[in-house]
Amino acid sequence: MIARWLTASLFFVFLVVAWHLVVEAHIWSPVLLPSPLSVFEYLRSAVEDGTLREATVVTVRRLLIGYGLGILAGLPLGLLTASSRWCQDTIGILALGLQTLPSVCWVPLALLWFGQTESAMLFVVVMGTLWSLIIATDNGVRTVPPIYARAARSMGSTGLHTWTHVILPAALPFLLSGMKQGWAFAWRSLMAAEIFVTILTGFGLGHLLHYGRELSAMDQVIGVMLVVVIIGLAVDTTLFAPIERFLHRRWGTERA
Repeated sequence: MIARWLTASLFFVFLVVAWHLVVEAHIWSPVLLPSPLSVFEYLRSAVEDGTLREATVVTVRRLLIGYGLGILAGLPLGLLTASSRWCQDTIGILALGLQTLPSVCWVPLALLWFGQTESAMLFVVVMGTLWSLIIATDNGVRTVPPIYARAARSMGSTGLHTWTHVILPAALPFLLSGMKQGWAFAWRSLMAAEIFVTILTGFGLGHLLHYGRELSAMDQVIGVMLVVVIIGLAVDTTLFAPIERFLHRRWGTERA
């Protein structure tokens, strides 16, 4: 374990050093590619004046609300799609088609329907999350071997009991993968919404990206991008990864 962490640390140190050397070689203007020290200085000042903390809180709050709403709607619809041929031919095809839309395509609709409000932000996040969750849930349930359900029915299990005690537990690894994919889509959707929608109820990380671009402040742009990456890694490490390890232990599929 220590060797793995050491190897990973050396890799990222190498990336930072290579970044610094490229800047020092003056291949690009510092306006286009700031040095690591400039980015670190922006992050330090943004933390000290509270800008970064406030933007992070606003963005994470929107993300959790929109992602939660997407899960509440996507999982039941995915189960319906997996259990009904009619739902598969209607909701399933709709989800498959709408999933291909880039998240930014929902922004004009959100602005027209909800105006420059928090509801517009949440709508874009939900739309970015919902369809991938429906498809992942449908595929996960269909991946469960039919013999599981037949064996359960032969032992007296019926209806809801079969779903809650056999099908859903067996499909959990696939559902978790769908939730991770939905989380990634939610992030992308929210960044698109915050970059293109300016509201007065709170400025998030996407707004900092937008203003950094407008001011040609690449240290701000790259700094905010790093914050987004760190938050994503933190959520995966503290939330999704432990659940994945538990499921692998539960089903005996953990790596040696």
